[in-house]
Amino acid sequence: MFEAITRLFNKPETALDSHDPKLAVTVLLVHLASVDGQMKDEERNTIRGALIEHYGLDEASVDRLIREAALRDAEAVDFYRFTSALTSLEMEDRIEIIRMMWTVVFSDSKNHELEDNMVWRVAELIGVSSRDRTILRNQVRKAEQA
Repeated sequence: MFEAITRLFNKPETALDSHDPKLAVTVLLVHLASVDGQMKDEERNTIRGALIEHYGLDEASVDRLIREAALRDAEAVDFYRFTSALTSLEMEDRIEIIRMMWTVVFSDSKNHELEDNMVWRVAELIGVSSRDRTILRNQVRKAEQA
């Protein structure tokens, strides 16, 4: 048992740093897309599009980022290590992260309660008000319905 714990804490860091905002956002989006049990193609495509649009990345970079994020998500026990990387961003950027999250939520035309709860928790952790979170939710839902 001691060896297993030692291996866990001596695990080499992967290529990207957990405090990189792009990786942190991607981990949150990947987790959000699969929080209801499975990541659907619509959700995966929405994540890819949001990352390409927001960060100006090419498809190969986005694919690498999503693979890395999936690994980090599987290892994570909570959101803190990822949200802490985002609290120092400008409010405009933090609001955009919540907008991206709502876009993923509504990409499959469903709003699962676990998805709703995750967006609420992340918004609280990165300092986005419940008012802003709700406004963004309504804006994205209306845009997806149109």
